[in-house]
Amino acid sequence: MKLRTALLLIVMSVLAGCETVQTTQGGAVGVERTQRMSISAEQINAAAAQSYQQTMQQAQAKGLLNRDANQLNRVRAVATRLIPAAGVFRADALKWVWEVNVISSKEINAWCMPGGKIAVYTGLMESLQLTDAELAAVMGHEIAHALREHGREKASQQAAQNAVIGIGAAVLGVGQGAASLANLAAQVTYGLPNSREFEREADRIGIELAARAGYDPNAAVTLWQKMGRASGGSGPAFLSTHPTASDRISDLQKYAVQVMPLYQATQRR
Repeated sequence: MKLRTALLLIVMSVLAGCETVQTTQGGAVGVERTQRMSISAEQINAAAAQSYQQTMQQAQAKGLLNRDANQLNRVRAVATRLIPAAGVFRADALKWVWEVNVISSKEINAWCMPGGKIAVYTGLMESLQLTDAELAAVMGHEIAHALREHGREKASQQAAQNAVIGIGAAVLGVGQGAASLANLAAQVTYGLPNSREFEREADRIGIELAARAGYDPNAAVTLWQKMGRASGGSGPAFLSTHPTASDRISDLQKYAVQVMPLYQATQRR
């Protein structure tokens, strides 16, 4: 009983250091989950800016940064339409120092770091032969991660998890091996469901961003169909950090209908 009480006090002390925040407005898709953060936005944004610059410098040194002017202009044109729409979810995002670059790589990838630092890989556009609307779906999804501060939230979860495991291991008198095993157990228990939740939120906010920017939201569905074919399908949802292709497509089809009026309004302007 004393051990259980000690571990409970550890958990309570870690949680006490967390701040409950509402990073975004709900938008038409209604993403309104509150989040708990133990790391400040300033800390994570500064770290992201530094990491982004290092990544861009490395790509530049290898001759892989912004090699194709047409691809770069295309990606930046899509970003120019998406970024104003981000203000619907959080007004302060319009004041971020956004950066958008293209890295030449066969990797099918794109990401947006905290604070609006975007990278799109040529493999994504070329391998999947993306339309502009599908490119907007990808970029909207990645921007949504930044708007929701999923990186900060995940870092906060990891910091809390490491603190509990480290102190708990000391209380139990176990070595590093047992602590590592506990870390893996914690990740499987609540790390993966949170990651799937992040993906659902990014899908829903991303599809609204694209619709508000004047891109057909149905492109998100065709995008993930292409993704599924390119990856050869995915495993069970409970063993993955992402929803299964069928779960994701079903959700996107639902929300494409919901945000369609926003897209149609842009076509009447």
